Amino acid sequence: FKAVMDGRQVAFLVPTTVLAYQHYNTFKSRMKNFPVNVELMCRFRSKKQLQRTAAGLKAGSVDIVVGTHRILQKDIAFKKLGLLVVDEEQRFGVEHKETIKNYKSDIDVLTLTATPIPRTLHMSLSGIRDISVIEDPPAKRFPVQTYVMEYDPDIIRDAVDREISRNGQVFYLYNRVREMDSKYAKLKRLLGEEVRIGIAHGQMEENKLENVMVDFINGDYDVLLCTTIIESGLDIPNVNTMIIEDADRMGLSQLYQIRGRVGRSDKVAYAYITHKHGKII
Repeated sequence: FKAVMDGRQVAFLVPTTVLAYQHYNTFKSRMKNFPVNVELMCRFRSKKQLQRTAAGLKAGSVDIVVGTHRILQKDIAFKKLGLLVVDEEQRFGVEHKETIKNYKSDIDVLTLTATPIPRTLHMSLSGIRDISVIEDPPAKRFPVQTYVMEYDPDIIRDAVDREISRNGQVFYLYNRVREMDSKYAKLKRLLGEEVRIGIAHGQMEENKLENVMVDFINGDYDVLLCTTIIESGLDIPNVNTMIIEDADRMGLSQLYQIRGRVGRSDKVAYAYITHKHGKII
């Protein structure tokens, strides 16, 4: 906001289309009372819309652009870029970082990450780059209520029913793509036909996956049956119950990261970390 008010443009770079869409919506709602023009550049936009945004960046009529790698391409030129923000920096490769470096000579760069790559961490610790650590959780956040337990269909059904009854949504993490369809059928039987279940995993076509995710964000599904694809960067405040099946197959840091996908609003969130019956962990 300060950069825009000082007459500069801002580029907000994110690794995935779904995340770009989320940031764009957040920016739109926050800036709606101010004369700030926010645009989105990613695959959700038609060729015509992208061309219009590119022209706006060149002319200076677009103040903030949120986008994926698309905004790093050669055909994109800014009139007066002042600030570049890189979200989830660990997801970008060296090639992209070199492109960013070319931008960098006279602009400010803010890098955001919860899991910094060693190079960035080293640069910040040795004083080459400034670092600030956000220690405080956002206001009105509650710790996630976490249960590690044997898999019990009755508890799972109650947990889902309780979340839906308070108009929330559920992540159901099942990390085996091959058995997704049979799991979907079992869940339908367990939860009832009226519960709307979407499926998301990394072997789906990209467009199909994005459509499911956007539909889920928009509230068209109650439960998202998914793999660890939800691990990084998703911010869906309406999802406050998570069920992880066969959690003993995952690493501790991975579970910690995944659990961070719930509890992102002012509601108490629940995570059920389950393992098979009678299994010694």
